[in-house]
This record gives sequence, structure tokens and C-alpha cells, in this order.
Amino acid sequence: MWKIAVGFALFAGLAIYVLSKGGDIDMSGEKHGDATHSEAPAAPAKASSAP
Repeated sequence: MWKIAVGFALFAGLAIYVLSKGGDIDMSGEKHGDATHSEAPAAPAKASSAP
């Protein structure tokens, strides 16, 4: 039984370490309406005026 507790503690420590090294990780759930990770809109294509 103690092996399960030690294994859980090691796994939890590893998970916290990996999440802390991951950078900007949002653990707050789904976002509706506010897209924080959307890409910038593409620049509009320039229309060429043919003579």
C-alpha cells in the first residue's frame, strides 16, 4: 500500500514540474467568446490594377 502512495507522490511531483516548465498554460477551462490564442488576421491582399 505504501508503494501506491509513494508512486502517486512521485507522479504528482513530476506533473507539477512539467506544468511549471511548460510556459503559459491556462488551466481555467473552456473560454467562450474571448479567444486569447487566436492568430492575428492576415494582411489584406493588394489588388493589382491592370491597365
